[in-house]
Amino acid sequence: MAEQKNEQPVDINEQIQVRKTKLQTLQENGKDPFTIMKYDVSNHTLEIKDNFEALEGKTVTIAGRLMAKRVMGKASFCNVQDLKGNIQLYVARDNVGEDCYADFKKFDLGDIVGVQGEVFKTQKGEISIHATEVKLLSKSLQILPEKYHGLKDTDMRYRQRYVDLIVNTEVKETFIKRSQIIKEVRTFLDGREYIEVETPILVPNAGGAAAKPFTTYYNALDEDVHLRISLELYLKRLIVGGLERVYEIGRVFRNEGLSVRHNPEFTLLELYQAYTDYYGMMDLVEDLFRTVSKNVLGTTTISYEGVEIDLAKPFERITILDAVKKYANVDFSTINSDEEAKAIAKEHHIAFENRHKKGDILNLFFEAFVEEQLVQPTFVMDHPVDISPLAKRKPSDPEYTERFELFVTKRELANAFSELNDPIDQRGRFEAQEALKAAGDEEANSIDEDFLNALAYGMPPTGGLGIGIDRLVMLLTDSAAIRDVLLFPTMKTKD
Repeated sequence: MAEQKNEQPVDINEQIQVRKTKLQTLQENGKDPFTIMKYDVSNHTLEIKDNFEALEGKTVTIAGRLMAKRVMGKASFCNVQDLKGNIQLYVARDNVGEDCYADFKKFDLGDIVGVQGEVFKTQKGEISIHATEVKLLSKSLQILPEKYHGLKDTDMRYRQRYVDLIVNTEVKETFIKRSQIIKEVRTFLDGREYIEVETPILVPNAGGAAAKPFTTYYNALDEDVHLRISLELYLKRLIVGGLERVYEIGRVFRNEGLSVRHNPEFTLLELYQAYTDYYGMMDLVEDLFRTVSKNVLGTTTISYEGVEIDLAKPFERITILDAVKKYANVDFSTINSDEEAKAIAKEHHIAFENRHKKGDILNLFFEAFVEEQLVQPTFVMDHPVDISPLAKRKPSDPEYTERFELFVTKRELANAFSELNDPIDQRGRFEAQEALKAAGDEEANSIDEDFLNALAYGMPPTGGLGIGIDRLVMLLTDSAAIRDVLLFPTMKTKD
């Protein structure tokens, strides 16, 4: 359909003023659209198209945004877009009335309209609505981006997501899928007798992950508090209390940089299950990913940036030691001290800090040599205790823990442990973290005395899991950057 002429002029301010003048005229004539309270809608556009045979010749009412318009004397065509899609309208003066048609001709692209009419198909075979009423429900005072070029400026797209959603239909589809994904995650866990809970966002001690917290001041308590960086420590308190399966999907906040993979506030799923271990969590993760993909996308074979990812196959399992040995050709099982680890790091030009221990340096090798190799779903297992302060040690090798991270498309999507439930060992780990903090590590944990007190009452053997919801949505919507799956990503304020 042809675009309304002169809808994207050089002088935008002049056109905005024209729209304001039109609104003022409507108000003076008792036709103020902003006084309209409701409009009864019988169908969405996609429903009409999908059920044309049943609806042909019947009267429907729709509402949406005017996206295109072609005026031709006594009859016009236009296009209305709603949540589900768009549809063509045939608007004739003899059907809507002379006054209504005169008003319609003054409508602008972007206006919100309500439409009543009969469903029919044009001679060219396009399903349309033959309007008997077109009513202005809200006046648009801004100018939409030009239709054929769209909104391409990524900075503006993120800052003005409302415009992005109007003009880029694939963006709207991404966020509809995001909602479906989260719904399916909940359905999956609810069906396995997990209890959804809520834990504090403002906390006196932000623990459970290696991250720098945001700090604020609580006037009523006269003390500093933090935005949570994780959900872990409060959820494990609930396991102590006897809630055997719990989960939470919530925002967490980490005072870190921005990248295609990172936003300082993001959505995290954490769950904990008593009487299982990290192997149980691996089985759960595989089942969860397959189920959500199948129910949302209709398939377990997905494409991400042109690469086929098969979620139906058993996920590969490899220890972090074997992964580094395979891809970096360095065998950390033969390295017996921090000094040896630092020496081998220098040989391979791996930057490290003096405070780093053997386990830290093993992880640096993993980040440098392994992550980029992990495209298909892979569980990387048995991380060193130096970087896993909340995971249970492996009985066969106490230098390492029962922990895994899931990598898909070179990104970490999940992190899980056999949870440490020994309060004495946990205190020692916290003290080691305090030493790192004192040495300048802003991401180190602090001692959480109340959590230690909870563990002292006895926590059963427990498996725990965290999944970055935003990265899961990225995977299942083939989105390249985390900002593409966050409705309002963090942006630096414009001056």
